[in-house]
Amino acid sequence: MNNSPISIRVNLSPPDNYEIIIGQNILDNCGTKIAEHLSLQHCVIISDSNVAPLYAKQVQQSLHSAGIKSDLVTVPAGESSKSLSHVEEICREMIAAGHDRHSFVIALGGGVIGDLAGLAASVFYRGIPLIQIPTTIVSQVDSSIGGKTGVNAPEGKNLIGAFHQPKLVIADTTTLQTLPEREFNEGFAEAIKHAAIRDGDMLEEIMNVRGSSNLDSLIAKNAEIKARVVEEDEKELLGTRAHLNYGHTIGHAIETAGGYGEFLHGEAISLGLICANFISSEMFDFPSEQSDRIKNALIKFNLPVNLDKKISTDSILNIMRADKKFENGQIRFVALHELGRPELTDKVTEAMISESIATIR
Repeated sequence: MNNSPISIRVNLSPPDNYEIIIGQNILDNCGTKIAEHLSLQHCVIISDSNVAPLYAKQVQQSLHSAGIKSDLVTVPAGESSKSLSHVEEICREMIAAGHDRHSFVIALGGGVIGDLAGLAASVFYRGIPLIQIPTTIVSQVDSSIGGKTGVNAPEGKNLIGAFHQPKLVIADTTTLQTLPEREFNEGFAEAIKHAAIRDGDMLEEIMNVRGSSNLDSLIAKNAEIKARVVEEDEKELLGTRAHLNYGHTIGHAIETAGGYGEFLHGEAISLGLICANFISSEMFDFPSEQSDRIKNALIKFNLPVNLDKKISTDSILNIMRADKKFENGQIRFVALHELGRPELTDKVTEAMISESIATIR
């Protein structure tokens, strides 16, 4: 079997084009790879209390071997760290450690760290380079690619953020072997979403996943999908990139309504996908057989397809009204005609959303 790393290019306008490297046991060489892309010699690694003990020393040793000095800033693991107060704390720690506009940031962790560290990099000294080293399924297939950074407000997810493309993404798939089962499973909600909007055939490969080994090809397929969508619509101005929000409009609202910690991101998105499938069938006659394929893939990874009644429909709708996907009071919703054929529409009503939520009770 060929275990050589897979390289994918994200071709944006210079200097924002970059490389995604996917492979096994590539953290030991990350310093050399970073030095090939950046000439800077001082960085801060931002990680969390789960990931830093596992991989920070390995990354720092590789950086040291490449002549790059590094400092480590660790935040508590979990969604609660995605806050402006943590961005401020990170920036102040960087200032105290002597970092300036000639430094760069490494995000070492999952989606929370990628979003948090990315936003810190975008505002520190008005913007310094960012390297993404994602260590979870969701971050390797989705959130580390595309430059979206952000933190949460009490009113909703990712409402405070910026576009800040990384200079390089290094996805070492061996890090997935240390994920707890729940965190491993939740990442597949994003892979299933990619299959729904771009590559229905990938659902079969997803259904054949057996554990955390030999995932390079599947991770790469997802990274390729995300990269191509970002190339087509980097700043989400044309509607194409909004297709990546399939299942997210309702899913994010469920995640917020549940209170941070009730759902992992992918678990809430799973519920959002079931709702989006229902709305797609109502609007565009999305075939029930294809909807079932999506649902069965979610069930394979023990992702929820039913919502507890303690989270009210009204609370979900109220949160949705503050979502970025609302424009001039209209819901911008992604629905499917069939697998691989999404459409961004403003014709979805709150009544349809309420009905879709009723289907997951």
